[in-house]
Amino acid sequence: MTEPSGVIFPPTASGTGLTSSLGRAVVGDALRGVDPIGAAAAQRETDWRRGYLVHFRRLVEAGLGSGDAARQIAAGGLASVHERMRFRTAEGAVEPLAAAFAGPVEPLSTATVGGQGRVDKELTLPYRGERLRGDGIKRRLDAWLAAGVIEPSCAEAVRAVQANPDWLDLGGTTVVALGAGAEMGPVPSLLRWGNPVVAVDLARPALWSRLVDTAGRYAGRLHVPAVKGDGELAERAGADLLHGIGSVAGWLDSFDGRLVLGNYVYADGAINVRLSAAVDALTGHLRQARPDTALAFLATPTDVFAVPGEAVAHSERAYGSPAGVARLRRPLRLVSGGRMLRRNYAPGDDPGICDSLVAQQGPNYALAKRIHRWRATVARSEGVTVSMNVAPPTRTRSVVKNRALAAAYAGAHRFGVEVFEPATSNTLMAALLVHDLRNPPRPAAEVWHEEAEYAAHGGLWRCAYAPRSALGIAALLGWGAARG
Repeated sequence: MTEPSGVIFPPTASGTGLTSSLGRAVVGDALRGVDPIGAAAAQRETDWRRGYLVHFRRLVEAGLGSGDAARQIAAGGLASVHERMRFRTAEGAVEPLAAAFAGPVEPLSTATVGGQGRVDKELTLPYRGERLRGDGIKRRLDAWLAAGVIEPSCAEAVRAVQANPDWLDLGGTTVVALGAGAEMGPVPSLLRWGNPVVAVDLARPALWSRLVDTAGRYAGRLHVPAVKGDGELAERAGADLLHGIGSVAGWLDSFDGRLVLGNYVYADGAINVRLSAAVDALTGHLRQARPDTALAFLATPTDVFAVPGEAVAHSERAYGSPAGVARLRRPLRLVSGGRMLRRNYAPGDDPGICDSLVAQQGPNYALAKRIHRWRATVARSEGVTVSMNVAPPTRTRSVVKNRALAAAYAGAHRFGVEVFEPATSNTLMAALLVHDLRNPPRPAAEVWHEEAEYAAHGGLWRCAYAPRSALGIAALLGWGAARG
């Protein structure tokens, strides 16, 4: 079997990379300086594929009460990733990750499309077949707040963007969308608002055809990496972050003005970790060359977060007033040995810990997303402008192709969780990105406050029940709808 090239897992004696070994080691390294017992427990875990959940929760718990501890965990985790991951050259040499930027690289050329459409100077929000504007957006925000779908700071940020439509024009700042074809990415909104976007994604003609068509409708200009030639742009466009981050770094450095490096990449399984490591290496390299570069991320709602006491109180009120299937809470808990419909928090928790990790998504997904959070934490502490907001559960293709998750999402409304359509999510998150670039978030005393600000978690934080304890019932209730 041909060995993978580009960014790879650390080779073992047999010449293959073991994702479980990397996960245990990185989590252990992250915890060691703050929670040595937790670090040892992670490294002793014999069934990482199923046992990772408790260790990723511990990464959050160990940083509570001390911003310094949380930042130490983040810095330790990132250092471990960079020390352990490797780069295999085209000649087969296995080098440290930094070698990806050394030596000659294949230069990328730029094609620019779009810019002929009308600038949309008003924030509008697609929602269930309508495009909300003005008071319609305000009423929707109020409804989401009442239902516990978003945090109050999220509503305030969107209202601020709505009240200041000139913010939609980023004034020459260029957003680099890594994973430009992602359904959750901000590319369509930024182009609609007339902003330039630098797009990076794989050489997939269907993806680029869609992006080029989108750019053709809007006022913003889309800059695309492409092979020189006379064929259709969609057939020539694309860049590979796993194998060619040196080329991408050189290409990005050719753009004038301030950049925002937006990380929207995703891949299935172990490749997701390799991609996150590659992008993080690119982030460090680009920030060293261009210190004014800002960073942007989307945090997944299916992770572990510390949440404010107000969210805990909302959850407790919901727990005290069971409705629908929750009226069967007592017998369901009895037959499940207490595993089903557990309360989300202990009464009075402040902060509470909302553990929304979904076992089916696996430890590679959890590690890839945690690398993003760690980079956001470290960069903020260094004075970098960072936009990282919790996005709502969304019916993206990557989710609905998993039948169990698709069914759970279809039944989630029975427990007060709203699952968004991609167009609503990506517009909402683009508005929050604009808000953050116009009003750069400041470092907080505790990291969890930074992560909880502006969260649009879909209701997971304010749900009456611990998400995993309701997942099976939600999937059962939603099975028919998901199949349809």
